[in-house]
Amino acid sequence: MYVKKANRERSKTKIRKKISGTAERPRLTVYRSLGKIYGQMIDDVTGNTLVSVSDLTKDLAETLKQTKGKIAKSKVVGKYLAKLALEKNITSAVFDRNGYRYHGRVQALAESAREGGLKL
Repeated sequence: MYVKKANRERSKTKIRKKISGTAERPRLTVYRSLGKIYGQMIDDVTGNTLVSVSDLTKDLAETLKQTKGKIAKSKVVGKYLAKLALEKNITSAVFDRNGYRYHGRVQALAESAREGGLKL
C-alpha cells in the first residue's frame, strides 16, 4: 500500500516539474479515489482554481443516477468540465494525470473533455 502511494507521488512530482498552467491554458488535473472522480482547471500563476467538477456535483446528480459504471461516470464529468470551461472562454488546457496511469477512468475523463470541445 505504502509503496504504491510512494510510486504515485514520485511520478506526480516528475510530471509537475514539466507542466504548469496559465490563465490562457490552465492545468486540467484529475484525482480519483476508489469510487469518485474529480477534475479541476487550475491557473498555477495565481494559484486559483478556475473550474472544478466531480461526480458529487449537484448539476450532474440526475444524469449520474442513470449512468452505470465508473468509466461512464467519468465521461459525464469530463463533458461537463469541458462545458463549464468553454463558458469561461477556456478552449485549451494542459493535462495533468496526477501520477495515475493514462488508462481507464483518467483516460475516459480526458477523452470526453476533448469531445466536449477542450484542446488538451
